[in-house]
Amino acid sequence: MSQMKFELKDEYIELFKLIKVLDLVDTGAQAKMLVADGYVNRNGEVETRKRAKILKGESLTIGGDVTIEVV
Repeated sequence: MSQMKFELKDEYIELFKLIKVLDLVDTGAQAKMLVADGYVNRNGEVETRKRAKILKGESLTIGGDVTIEVV
């Protein structure tokens, strides 16, 4: 499992955009599918809202392989 940190410069970032910005997928559509199919955990809970507002201090796990800490 790999771990990443993402420094949030704005108030929030939408979930699918965060996945795309970190180059975990090739397209925004792939990021949206990952979220919709239940492969994203947000603070230990499954998150299926593609446009969920991700804030500082949150932790995400993508597909059980990648953990992202938002700082």
